[in-house]
Amino acid sequence: MGYRTLKQCLQDLEAHGHLVRIDTEVDPNLEVGAIQRRVFRAGGPALLFTRVKGTPFPMAGNIFGTLERLRFIFRDSLRTIENLLERPKKLSDLLRPPKKLLHGGRSLWLMRQKRSASGAVLEASCSLSSLPRLKSWPNDGGSFVTLPQVYSEDPNQPGHKGSNLGMYRIQLDGNRYAPEREVGLHYQIHRGIGAHHSAALQRNAPLPVNVFVGGPPAMILAAMMPLPSGLPEVAFANVLAGHRIPFVQADNGLPAPAEADFCITGHVLPGHVLPEGPFGDHLGYYSLEHDFPVLTVQAVHHRREAVWPFTTVGRPPQEDSVFGRFVHELTGSFIPLLFPGVKELNAVDEAGVHPLLLAIGSERYVPFASERIPQELLTNAHALLGNSQTSLSKYLLIAAREDDAGLSVHDVPDFFRHFLERVDWRRDAHFITRTTMDTLDYSGISLNQGSKVIMAACGAKRRTLSAEPPQISWPESVRAPRVMAPGVLVLGGPKHTLGRDVQDPEMLGICQAVEAQGDLPGFPLLAVVDDSRFATESWANFLWTVFTRSDPATDIYGLGAFTHCKHWGCRSSLIIDARLKTYHAPPLQEDPEVERRVDRLASRGGPLSGIID
Repeated sequence: MGYRTLKQCLQDLEAHGHLVRIDTEVDPNLEVGAIQRRVFRAGGPALLFTRVKGTPFPMAGNIFGTLERLRFIFRDSLRTIENLLERPKKLSDLLRPPKKLLHGGRSLWLMRQKRSASGAVLEASCSLSSLPRLKSWPNDGGSFVTLPQVYSEDPNQPGHKGSNLGMYRIQLDGNRYAPEREVGLHYQIHRGIGAHHSAALQRNAPLPVNVFVGGPPAMILAAMMPLPSGLPEVAFANVLAGHRIPFVQADNGLPAPAEADFCITGHVLPGHVLPEGPFGDHLGYYSLEHDFPVLTVQAVHHRREAVWPFTTVGRPPQEDSVFGRFVHELTGSFIPLLFPGVKELNAVDEAGVHPLLLAIGSERYVPFASERIPQELLTNAHALLGNSQTSLSKYLLIAAREDDAGLSVHDVPDFFRHFLERVDWRRDAHFITRTTMDTLDYSGISLNQGSKVIMAACGAKRRTLSAEPPQISWPESVRAPRVMAPGVLVLGGPKHTLGRDVQDPEMLGICQAVEAQGDLPGFPLLAVVDDSRFATESWANFLWTVFTRSDPATDIYGLGAFTHCKHWGCRSSLIIDARLKTYHAPPLQEDPEVERRVDRLASRGGPLSGIID
């Protein structure tokens, strides 16, 4: 249904049994976030908190907490979206003049921006301190807006054609922000607002920025979508909504959705940065305190009877994981058109999305060769690391469709089996060092900097994977070796004690001790972790531990390792050091007292009874 307001969406969810009201007073300091995460894990309904401590505004959470609910919310526009994305020749024509757009179909006409002289979002104003103060994790540096739609325009191309709408977290208080006047604007590397900010700095001019909260659900989803360059998110939101969303001009000169629940208007002043964070983030760790731009607030507008939507993030899966699956449903068929030769992608949610990307591509460059080796796969891989959000991937594992037409990146255990049966570590690991990486990933050599590795495997099966622990004598530093899966061995290792950007002699010692006894032919992949029992309890634990806690260039070792003409390889097993390092951000942990309060709400007769355990 093409909802025009958030309230309309919530009423429809409630009417269809997808939403529960919570009339007991709740605290936005830790309690609300803990409730939302527990209800999400239980596959529960959307939640409307009508009495929130410290604010006159209700809060709504877990709105997008299941794939079925997302499909329900966007049920009327799904076919239109799929049709549009299946016709990429239209994407270059999306912003053609209106008369030509009319000939391109209704979806293209919808992308034209609609202006309004007035809007409900400007009906009332309030102070920053009256907004809900959502603090999700105990060590967060303050309260945050977690479903913000941050809008900016290119100073060199003002207007919606040069606009960007992104979901960049906003810190409402804490640290050194001036109360009622400043909020933190955290945007990660490779985000569209960065180009706008850069252009404003070149002019030594303030960058106007609006932060929308609530409003049509289509705006929330559009702010998360990884859209092609040149396609404004606000235009795509119209297609998601099934109607042209009206915009009204706010007091800083930028537009705001007329039906948004809230709009924070302001400017980012040249050179004005302050420490932002910490914040419990979607990798399952705190992103720590760092300098980020500050939004100097001009006004806080809201509609009457406004509702504050929110989410909380943490170790996946969380509510944002559902968004990822939904986006894949919409755009999966589009991948081969964006990346010719690439058949399928999986930015693995359990590993925090950006740390691990699995891909299937074509290997057709030399079809007459007696042995298929990675060639076109490497072209595919470099395209993935050079474009869009896939460029933030840290580990990219790519296999060839020609080797198994039934292989899928979404069957992770089977993909690893196929890959490890074929990989040749003497040849198939390709490192990119001293490069940019995801802002939230602390495994690298500094903020925004670390390494990436392409691992490409194709051709005939090279080995039989073993599921039985090898009978060798491990050095004293190794504890509790465990088989995670055929070909994958996990070792408990000593506590990490070194600084950044150095390899660990302890790891080199493990390699030497094993090499002295031969090799491990049935185990092409080893991981050294702090707790091998935890890491092997599930694939989710293994993926999260290994790929969020390692930097390829620093933390990959090998049996029979060598460097030849600047190419690194190893003659036997590859080993990943996935221990928590001294410089890593701490993992997120729930507050026990808050969890006990949530338990009481779930007790018999409580507002969450029957919803969570």
